Amino acid sequence: MGRDGRILFAARIARLFAYGFLSVILVFYLKAVGLSDRQIGWLFALTLVGDIAVSLWLTTTADRFGRRKTLVAGALLMTFAGVLFATTNDFTLLLIAATLGVISLSGYEIGPFLSVEQASLSQILPDSSRTAVFAWYNLVGSFATALGSLAGGVLAQSLQTQGMSALGSYRVILSAYAAAGVLLALTFWRLSSAVEVAIPEQPREESAGRFGLHRSKGVVAKLSALFAIDAFGGGFVIAGIIAYWFNQRFGVKEAAIGQIIFWANILAGVSALAAARLADRIGLIETMVWTHVPSNLLLILVPLMPNLPLAILVLLLRFSISQMDVPTRQSYMMAAVDPDERSAAAGVAAVARSMGAAASGPIVGALLGNVFWLNGAFYIGGGMKLLYDALLYHNFQKSRRS
Repeated sequence: MGRDGRILFAARIARLFAYGFLSVILVFYLKAVGLSDRQIGWLFALTLVGDIAVSLWLTTTADRFGRRKTLVAGALLMTFAGVLFATTNDFTLLLIAATLGVISLSGYEIGPFLSVEQASLSQILPDSSRTAVFAWYNLVGSFATALGSLAGGVLAQSLQTQGMSALGSYRVILSAYAAAGVLLALTFWRLSSAVEVAIPEQPREESAGRFGLHRSKGVVAKLSALFAIDAFGGGFVIAGIIAYWFNQRFGVKEAAIGQIIFWANILAGVSALAAARLADRIGLIETMVWTHVPSNLLLILVPLMPNLPLAILVLLLRFSISQMDVPTRQSYMMAAVDPDERSAAAGVAAVARSMGAAASGPIVGALLGNVFWLNGAFYIGGGMKLLYDALLYHNFQKSRRS
């Protein structure tokens, strides 16, 4: 991968650590500052709506504006959101920070980073290595999220044990999240021009059509619509909701929740690594579907478990195969489009996922008030993801991409 590849991997590790660090305590923080369940649901939804606008703008212009500059801008928006979240409990200001800034509610990717980094890696890699490198890219991200979740839960509980208020401990974590954005900006600034794409000498309407797409807009639109369905289901079972469910159902404290999320992300990362070899044998689409289906069935089973050990076991089993579709999905998208469409295509797909996840936010907020209703988040999430699997296989099973 060379120097630029190492920089992109280092940036992903730092960013996903910060996302995981924040995810365990975010719902607890919003409760501590006095937000109602309905306000939390709308904050989740509008955060994703803001991400749609910011990410669409940044990613669809990144190949012309410059990938390095786009990544730096995203990092600074991450700092902006972290600072405002850490310094206010006013709902309107929190909405502004969530809408205009970059803040991860789920512990997973948000903002322009993933799309532009995928395009940049594809620029410096041979096609034959892309799926395997994307698998490692997702592995290190999952490990970083896992460590961040563990550290965030342990730090919050340790600070409270030493006498700090719960709200104060959560604000320490938010401040660290803001600092991570500064670190990311400095890291991205070290990228070379090798990650940039040469725009072909064609008429403007052909070379940079709507949302930066031209030849591949049909397949990108179809894939993006399917990804939105998957994300709608995933929005019901983000890390913060899982953490809150364990607390309400079994009384699990922050440090223990951090350990659960830690191991879940470790297993998810390992599953992503196995995806490349499996895809070489059975194909990208088959790997995406036939690993996702049992993962979603296990997700539906989690709230049916009668005790904490069994609930943890089923959740961890689910995560052990849950991410095998991710590097294959990313590699398929990069193979399906021209090089000068890659940032835009990944950005449009990411925006579609944010739109799907945003739609689930108000529903999740309505479920937060009762642990019995919150069980429904697992059922709805798993069911929508199974629908996505069926539609993806039906529409793309005959398509072959390397």
